[in-house]
Amino acid sequence: MDIDTAAIDKAVLALLQLTLHDRDRAWKGFDWDTMNRLHEQGMIGNPVGKAKSVVLTEAGMLESERLFKELFAK
Repeated sequence: MDIDTAAIDKAVLALLQLTLHDRDRAWKGFDWDTMNRLHEQGMIGNPVGKAKSVVLTEAGMLESERLFKELFAK
């Protein structure tokens, strides 16, 4: 099966909204490859490390909010 990783990245970035805490941190319980791609795109801070959460960049926060509304709002 050919997987659309860009679509997965968008969905994961949107879903990070569900676990936001401390204004710009989200739990990083998603696939490592996806989290690394989001980091390479400048949407999140480096996901590698002992912390159980990751920081969304300013651009990542704006795009995450937009995508969450686009994908999941009624």
